[in-house]
Amino acid sequence: MTATRNSARFGIGDNAPRVAKVAALGLGIALFASACGGSTAPEGEVDGGESSAPPAATGLACPESQGGEAPEANPKGDPSAVPEATTTSDTPLVLGTLLPTTGALAFLGPPEIAGTNLAVQEMNEAGGVLGQDVEIVHRDSGDTTTDIATQSVTDLLSQDVSAIIGAASSGVSRTVINQITGAGVIQISPANTAPDFTDWDDNGLYWRTAPSDVLQGRVLGNYIMECGAQTVGMITLNDAYGTGLQGFISEAVESAGGQVIANEMFNEGDSQFSSQVDAVVAAEPDAIVVISFDQVTSIIPLLTAQGIDPTTLFTVDGNTADFSDDLDPGTLEGARGTVPGPFTGDAFQEALLEIDPALTSWSYAAESYDAANVVALAAEAAGSTDSEAIAAELQSVTGEGEKCYDFAACVTLLRDGEDIDYDGISGPITFDENGDPTEAFIGIYEYDENNINQPIRSETGQL
Repeated sequence: MTATRNSARFGIGDNAPRVAKVAALGLGIALFASACGGSTAPEGEVDGGESSAPPAATGLACPESQGGEAPEANPKGDPSAVPEATTTSDTPLVLGTLLPTTGALAFLGPPEIAGTNLAVQEMNEAGGVLGQDVEIVHRDSGDTTTDIATQSVTDLLSQDVSAIIGAASSGVSRTVINQITGAGVIQISPANTAPDFTDWDDNGLYWRTAPSDVLQGRVLGNYIMECGAQTVGMITLNDAYGTGLQGFISEAVESAGGQVIANEMFNEGDSQFSSQVDAVVAAEPDAIVVISFDQVTSIIPLLTAQGIDPTTLFTVDGNTADFSDDLDPGTLEGARGTVPGPFTGDAFQEALLEIDPALTSWSYAAESYDAANVVALAAEAAGSTDSEAIAAELQSVTGEGEKCYDFAACVTLLRDGEDIDYDGISGPITFDENGDPTEAFIGIYEYDENNINQPIRSETGQL
């Protein structure tokens, strides 16, 4: 599906025409603050090797870990010291969520939902928005094999939500973005990374707190090359997320002098992956990237059964999770993966665990927390719970102004007449006119002997 975005993104108090971004492949990305900085074979074709009993890939020596420590926590505001709202609303701010509790990305649902619940709890401890407590309504997004997302959006819209936080999957968002924004409601995703949303015709109502895969692809591709690989094989989910990320990883690998010698595709809903695994292994790449969702729990054992060293395996945000209950111990030990967002600090994790004590993953919790906060702060700045009025202030509350780091501190400044620059748990955010964050972190993780991903370093970049 190809879509163009030709409407105006609401600016600060005006309807200035939107400035289209250049094509994603032409973007210049400045990577900094870290020492770790051919063409793809057609589907079904690989270069080199025999299909019978290919030699196992040998291990890679990735750059030594730099730690993976989270940055120090930013100062928080005092909820008890927040001044009362001088502008009030007759209707409360109602947030909806469209996050996965079933389907291939269900493992992302718990941390994302906990992030939004924590944000709303803190808002209401500070007196709420425009004189009323904030309400939140959760609905399942499912995945692209079902129509759950459409049904959930219909239900959320009937409850007069001002914004819908989600979906996690870019593929799912493609199925509902027109339904949400066409109804005049904000959609703000904490995890959509497909680049085509940048230019979507969304009436200025689609936003996201996760960066485009232009950045994640560049970071992972460069990191694979720093690990010593020269040739790369890929197993890729055939959807907007998978093919987009595959392209950006390939571009980075080839720009660094490497070659992608195999790229095998599969579709959402597939349950058999032997042919893809056999073809990639037969190509004898130095490194193998798996771009999938929970299909990784079927793909990885097939790879290791053929003698593939886990240190040659790389995953991405859609499948970088805690697999301690899904794979035999040691299956992924030494494998690496990337997830957009900084490493969450202990204080944030502890707060999330108070919301949901069963959490074992923090993926996109920060982006979800920030998505809820920026909508609430924009509502305060607009003095309204109307979606279009809120959208008109989203750039303002994340742009130039006095820096603040949580709802209590930021809303205090707003009620004192100050301009604010909300810098969240997930990073500076700073939305551009297309609703994309202009700065982002990409975390690199390594799996331990229990198949749990541990942070090892972070890269920061601008789009």
